[in-house]
Amino acid sequence: MNKSLQPRPYWRGFSFGGGAGRLGPMDHPLAALINARIAAAQDEGEFDDLPGAGKPLPRIEDPEGAVFNRLLRDAGAVPEFVALARELTHLRAELRETGDRSRRRDILREMSMMEVRIDIARKTHQK
Repeated sequence: MNKSLQPRPYWRGFSFGGGAGRLGPMDHPLAALINARIAAAQDEGEFDDLPGAGKPLPRIEDPEGAVFNRLLRDAGAVPEFVALARELTHLRAELRETGDRSRRRDILREMSMMEVRIDIARKTHQK
């Protein structure tokens, strides 16, 4: 099919910059380079046959929250109850390796408090 007769993908005509409250196309020093690379990639067909092509993007109710959550997830952040459960696992390992009775008693006390904290954090997370 002739390239000029092909339907334009939804991203054709996208331009870096511009729009109300945003930097205009001339306001960013790399805008021309970015637009040239996007156009070259489009011409070479690098955006053809991408997964989900032609389908609408998923609706996101809270875009700022979604970005924040993704940043946290990509940085390795976990819910509080998961981090506490990991600490509890370390305490159990320390308990198995410790022979000192007073230290074992302290570890058992810490484990008991940790289990309560995990339960509270799990309930808070589920809300």
